[in-house]
Amino acid sequence: MSKDGASDVYFTARSWAIAAVIVIMLQVSSAQRVRVETEVQAFPTESVQLRCMFLEPGNTKLTQVSWIYEDEVADRVNIAVFHPQYGESFPDSRFKGRVRFTKGNLDNPSIEISKMEMTDEGKYTCEYATYPSGNEQGTTNLVMLAKPKNSAAPVIVRAGSTAVIVAHCEAAQGKPAATITWESDVAGGKANTTQVPQPDGTVTVRSEYWLAPAKTYNDNNIKCKVTQRTQDRPQDFPMKLSIQYPPAVTIVGYDENWYIGRTDAVLECQVDANPAPITVDWTSVSGVLPDAVEVAGNQLRVKKVDDSVNTTFVCEVKNVLGSAKSQLTAVVIEKRKPPKGKATGAIIGGIIGAVIFLCLIGALIFLFRKRQLSAESDDAPPKHKPPPPAKAGSSTEMLNKPQDPVTETQPLSHIYYETGGEPVTDLDDEDHAGAPANGSGPGMWDGTALAPADHDAPDDSFPEGTEPPLPNSAAVARGESFMSEPMLV
Repeated sequence: MSKDGASDVYFTARSWAIAAVIVIMLQVSSAQRVRVETEVQAFPTESVQLRCMFLEPGNTKLTQVSWIYEDEVADRVNIAVFHPQYGESFPDSRFKGRVRFTKGNLDNPSIEISKMEMTDEGKYTCEYATYPSGNEQGTTNLVMLAKPKNSAAPVIVRAGSTAVIVAHCEAAQGKPAATITWESDVAGGKANTTQVPQPDGTVTVRSEYWLAPAKTYNDNNIKCKVTQRTQDRPQDFPMKLSIQYPPAVTIVGYDENWYIGRTDAVLECQVDANPAPITVDWTSVSGVLPDAVEVAGNQLRVKKVDDSVNTTFVCEVKNVLGSAKSQLTAVVIEKRKPPKGKATGAIIGGIIGAVIFLCLIGALIFLFRKRQLSAESDDAPPKHKPPPPAKAGSSTEMLNKPQDPVTETQPLSHIYYETGGEPVTDLDDEDHAGAPANGSGPGMWDGTALAPADHDAPDDSFPEGTEPPLPNSAAVARGESFMSEPMLV
């Protein structure tokens, strides 16, 4: 490729790039100078304003402004035109007669559309014809909203074990589609929700609550809650389940104390039924009620007890789903029975309460007395008897007196024995001379206690038949004696 050819290609590419930049700048400038609202919300039958303004035109000449509607399929329809010389113009369209300019000038060509319809939703473009920059525009997205028509109601069903619809809730013709939720006191139910688009662009939401309708579920609470963009808060629909079942009958009031002459005896026919009973009939097994009774609604009142009411009474109840009956046999007695039941229970309860109260009082007194005795024992003098003062030469003094580690210099004390008693020593009585000092025999080291060298020679110091006295051992230290220490009594 020649140098000139390369230059031409370069110039062409550069020209296209510059042109693209200019177009982008013009679009940005246009987007910045034509001011509109990005999104506007409207409701059916109401009016809406679409605002438009050209900012700082400068040297740009504004020649005309048009409003163009574009639907979902991208069909563009010119609905309003303003020319400074020729004025306002409204081409034929479904908006004709419903659209008008609010200001009627090029600086602020805002419009108002009345009697809005759901099909009016779409894009609305405010487009200026200018010189020399060409057309400049801004687009507003119009969103149509519809507040739904909400409703809810329970469904009357018959008691059974198969799940059926027990309540339904609906948010009709809303846009956007509503959300439906359920709250119930009964466990085991489930909701089935569907959405149905409407020809005008709205959506109808329906929700059904399914449950196996047990008899005990009747009158339980259930609530439908509808949430939607146009509502300030969720809308609640509280309801009661309506489950029907045939009657169940019970006769109450008989206390087994129908004595002759009693005037306040009453029987009552209790009924559990939905719907309410149609009839409540009292009869007897004989077919005819005694003259002593009268019927008042579901009650059978005995005017005065006598032998004629000693029979079996029958209560029969009917509703649209069926009938049921119950019977009770009354036994007439001669004398009144002693009261029982609540009074006896009250007496027993009172006795138990009194016993518990007395136990609590006793426990408190015991704890108080124990604490008082403990306080007195802390302040009182000691209760044990202190030891008497030691006498001179007594056994205690002798035992506690330190001894010189020398051999004994005095003979052991005399000891006397008494039949049937413990040995008595002179350690406990200093005035008893010659009393035995301990229960030991004569000292080994006292010469007087030794036998004479001549074993055959008699001792003339003592009369025949008497034993020589034992040596005194008072001066012998306890630790130096070969005998064990005596136990002091």
